[in-house]
Amino acid sequence: MCENLKELSLLSIIVISIDTFLSRFFPERRVFLRSGEDTRFIRLRPITQSVIFAILAAFLSWSIIATSLLLMNSIGSGNFREQAKRDQKTYQQRLKEMEFERNLRRQEAVSAHTRFELALREVSQMQSRLLSSELERAELKTAFVILQDRLRATIGQTQLLREERASELELSDTKMPELQINGFNESDRQTITFLNDALSDTAMQRDRSIIDTANALKQVDDITLEIRLMEERNDQIFRQIEEALTVSIKPLENVFNKVGLNSKSIIDTVRRGYAGYGGPFTTLSTGDSPLTPNENRTAAILSSLDEVNIYRIAMEKVPLTHPLKRSHILTSGYGRRWGKMHYGIDFAAPHATSIHSTADGVVVKIGWMSGYGRMIKIKHDFGFETRYAHLSKIRVKKGQMVSRGDHIGDMGNTGRSTGTHLHYEVRLNGKAANPMKYIKAARNVF
Repeated sequence: MCENLKELSLLSIIVISIDTFLSRFFPERRVFLRSGEDTRFIRLRPITQSVIFAILAAFLSWSIIATSLLLMNSIGSGNFREQAKRDQKTYQQRLKEMEFERNLRRQEAVSAHTRFELALREVSQMQSRLLSSELERAELKTAFVILQDRLRATIGQTQLLREERASELELSDTKMPELQINGFNESDRQTITFLNDALSDTAMQRDRSIIDTANALKQVDDITLEIRLMEERNDQIFRQIEEALTVSIKPLENVFNKVGLNSKSIIDTVRRGYAGYGGPFTTLSTGDSPLTPNENRTAAILSSLDEVNIYRIAMEKVPLTHPLKRSHILTSGYGRRWGKMHYGIDFAAPHATSIHSTADGVVVKIGWMSGYGRMIKIKHDFGFETRYAHLSKIRVKKGQMVSRGDHIGDMGNTGRSTGTHLHYEVRLNGKAANPMKYIKAARNVF
């Protein structure tokens, strides 16, 4: 009992000490409450006031901190919104720049294709001129041979006439004195007159032969000069054609090399499939006689033209062009996306944008296909296959033959899709390949 009293007295002393200390800051106050005639008061001790003050201070501090946090969050969210708007504007500006660059590249590709067509046209014209020049050269060569034969005959005839003239002069010199001594009868006078006429005709023929020989030699010189000029002109035409073919073939070879295709194998495959074609690219044939240097160069040019023609046929059958011909945005590339493999590329454009075949081929499947939605599958040569998914409308039938650039469907949002776009795939021998590799490879050709 005594110990309890001691503890209570000690606690009272501590409370009184605290109360005395707090009374310096919070003196004791009384709050009077009057009700009717009764008056009551509430005694507020220093310790009570300090507790109330602490509670109010804590509440006020909490209010200030909460208000500050709200203001900071509001300012931060405003900054985030501004930053998001700035990022959006930057992204839109970047999209516009990319679209401008793409349009510029497309114009360059169209210009390159136009230059390629002009080069081929010039090559064809040069080939026609070359063939006509070869014909003219052959005709001139034949005329030159004929003229040489005539010249040899004329020279031989002139020599024969000279010998006859010399013999007749010798005869006249030996017999004329005897005739002058013995006199002339009528028969001798006729003979002498005949010989004089014959000698005069022979002299005239000799002079004429000399003139003809001179003219023939001049013609030979003129024809020789013309043949030399024609050979120089033909050599210049040959060089121009060979340079044009080199410039034309190299980009085509690069296209197939960039996509990993063997250009020699492609040429052999196309040549086997089109073995029946002919026309201006037919191989030169001269029978058993060997070819001249110009004929060898012509044969090489014709072979190069044949190679260009085969490359152009192959370009139509490999999916190298773009499936869209109007403005669009690349929204997703080839590769892993969200932890899964994305086997194609996605292009976004307005609803019902026209979709075009990227190469010649046969439609092997159309209709709804799981997550692809409305889809078109086209089989091409060399083991290629293309797929066009999420279409709103299909404009071809199964088994239909299509050419590069044909309108085959419209862009849509069918299947597993988050918005209007085209999902485009390229497969080689059943394995998916990056379509952009094929589009970029032919960017400067089409």
